[in-house]
Amino acid sequence: MTEQDLRHKLQQAFPQGHITVRDTSGNGYHWHISVVCSSFAQLPLVQRHRKVYGALGTEITTQIHALSLETLTPDTSSPS
Repeated sequence: MTEQDLRHKLQQAFPQGHITVRDTSGNGYHWHISVVCSSFAQLPLVQRHRKVYGALGTEITTQIHALSLETLTPDTSSPS
């Protein structure tokens, strides 16, 4: 699983989103993903994460060992 693979899957699921993908392990097993998307508005955190997991498909259980997620809306993406 490469950064490009992850980014492609996420861009297909969230075409209007701003997506950041970073390999935190250097070996493609530990990732930090940030998705800023207006479709997350009114969704609780758990449902936002489920949408990202769904977009990643089976890779979430077969090729990714650790995942850190940020799922924000454009209104909440800027630090206060």
